[in-house]
Amino acid sequence: MTAAAVTGCLVALSPSAGATSSAAAAPPGRVAVDVASVNGSGCRPGSAAVAVAADNSAFTVTYSEYMASAGGGVAATEGRKNCLLSLLVHVPQGYTYAVSHVDYRGYGKLEPGATGTQKASYYFQGMSQTANRTHQFHGELNDNWQVTDTTGIEALVFAPCGEQRNFNINTELRADVGTSDKNKTSYMTVDSTDGSINSVYHFSWKQCPVRR
Repeated sequence: MTAAAVTGCLVALSPSAGATSSAAAAPPGRVAVDVASVNGSGCRPGSAAVAVAADNSAFTVTYSEYMASAGGGVAATEGRKNCLLSLLVHVPQGYTYAVSHVDYRGYGKLEPGATGTQKASYYFQGMSQTANRTHQFHGELNDNWQVTDTTGIEALVFAPCGEQRNFNINTELRADVGTSDKNKTSYMTVDSTDGSINSVYHFSWKQCPVRR
């Protein structure tokens, strides 16, 4: 099936001081991402898995239970789901990172007149949260969907050099019956039964200045 794609831009803070101005290639060695905590109605503990690409270019998050649904007798509380994921990113000494763009993928089944919404914001521990990026879908839809949030190089927010701060991802998924037949169920997911659909967070790397 053909993916439904929408592209947006992240609203980010000014870049953090302490990193060189030019972008660096991905560092050698191992980059690891651990889940420090997971909270929310869309991602109970154990339902979100994280993996780092072999070339350190990105990491993926795969959700197994992230779905919002409305109509057809579904409880109103099922129409909005959220997930706050706090990650501990271990990077090689002398490097720092930002997240330059994010690909979200899932599946939507929206009756004519129904709507679906996906939101996301990002921040490092102790720093201000970015504004929500919002993507809306309109029924009729019965297909894969994909959205991409991007940040220009001049607006990237890097983790402070030499500090370990959690990277927090705050997402939300909604389904609304709108003007559709309220006896029919519409839903939006950010998961996959076979694990093939995931969210991809792309790194941008910089080298930290050498301390003397």
